[in-house]
Amino acid sequence: MGSRAEQRESARQLAARLDAEGVGNVALTWVDNAGITRVKSVPAPRLSDVVTRGVGMSPVFDVFTSDDAIATSEHLGGPDGDLRLFPDLDRLTTLAAQPGWAWAPVDRYDQLGQPHPACQRLFARRMVDRAAAAGLELRMGFETEWVVTRAPQDLADAAALDYPCTGPAYGMARVVALSDYLRDVTEALTVQGVEVLQLHPEYAPGQFEVSTAAGDPLRAADDVVLVRETIRAVSARHGLRAGFAPSVVAGEVGNGCHLHLSLHRAGTSLHRTAGADWGLAPEAVAFLAGVLDALPALLAVGCPSPASYLRLQPSHWAGVYQCWGVENREAALRLVTGAPDDPDGGHTEVKTFDAAANPYLVVGAVIAAGLHGIDTAAQLPAPQAGDPGILGVRERARRGIVRLPATLTEAADRFEKATPLREALGDVLHGAVLAVRRAEEAHFAGQEPAEIAAATRWRW
Repeated sequence: MGSRAEQRESARQLAARLDAEGVGNVALTWVDNAGITRVKSVPAPRLSDVVTRGVGMSPVFDVFTSDDAIATSEHLGGPDGDLRLFPDLDRLTTLAAQPGWAWAPVDRYDQLGQPHPACQRLFARRMVDRAAAAGLELRMGFETEWVVTRAPQDLADAAALDYPCTGPAYGMARVVALSDYLRDVTEALTVQGVEVLQLHPEYAPGQFEVSTAAGDPLRAADDVVLVRETIRAVSARHGLRAGFAPSVVAGEVGNGCHLHLSLHRAGTSLHRTAGADWGLAPEAVAFLAGVLDALPALLAVGCPSPASYLRLQPSHWAGVYQCWGVENREAALRLVTGAPDDPDGGHTEVKTFDAAANPYLVVGAVIAAGLHGIDTAAQLPAPQAGDPGILGVRERARRGIVRLPATLTEAADRFEKATPLREALGDVLHGAVLAVRRAEEAHFAGQEPAEIAAATRWRW
């Protein structure tokens, strides 16, 4: 990181660059355990002070719920204490759709300069470092799905869903109707250094998806935050409103945020091993088996809201059964074979997760589960072909295919008992995540699906 004096000098140079670009404010963001992106902003000329002194913020935000209620855990909660937010200036980005603004993610430390044990971004960094210590390089990328509507002119009509485009799912008609908007989304992301792989209409009304390039897992998590807020800003400039909630309308296809990952050792893909079953090296098999085994508990990380379980329905390409398959979009883990002439083309998609999840928790927890699989020499079962949802109960049982948790309560119960995840997260962060999940359960207990969807529709 360099000395404090070097950091201040680097920050001064960056502030001068921002001034030349007409940037006056910097948004400093972190993502809480309910998946909400929280922010403190500072004037750009203060960067040199901020990188050495940080910005104050209460640790109570680690137990905020999605509706801004405050839960408590054994270690966190209440009005006491303070943290310091330190921006990662390597990710400082001038925001293309918010003139006069820049953005940087933060790491959180206590007032004595020690890492905050519940900092999700530092947790993700630890897991990346743990994999690197084992000689493994992981590359990760996300698909971000969202629904766009016209912003209501009348606040009393804020619940109405007025879609700005019609036409069939995946249809060109939607692109034609919103071509200026979608072009601006792509251009803004590109200017900000986010490589867009593809953008297309999705299944639900007003729904789109953007896929971004894979890279270092920490950068991938940062990119998810930047992608969402960029889409939100571009939407606002077009008089539109973007929603990333898992369930926009109960009973319809919801928004996922699928994770793609690949493993490499010494620059060589472990998904392209000659002569190996499915092309997977033994370490890749064990890693993916660890992730598959941990999925019931990982759902409490990647599907953190009762609304998430409105999306997780069989035969909706959401991956609700604990199985894997080769190019099978109904399997929770989809092995993507990639182009035959692409040595880095093979990877795996985790289909269950959604955009209510904290992406730093997602990448860190998945790495922790995969490394545990390597440590225990875990093995994958036989791959599943076809939709397990159309199999009879007895046939699924014969194949060892079980339903993943269908409620947040069940997922949180599995998460509470998942010793490898608790050890990786640490007691403070694990306890905070669990406290938020229990609070979300209690808040929405007894509510109908339509009520849950309406209450959470615009929270993410």
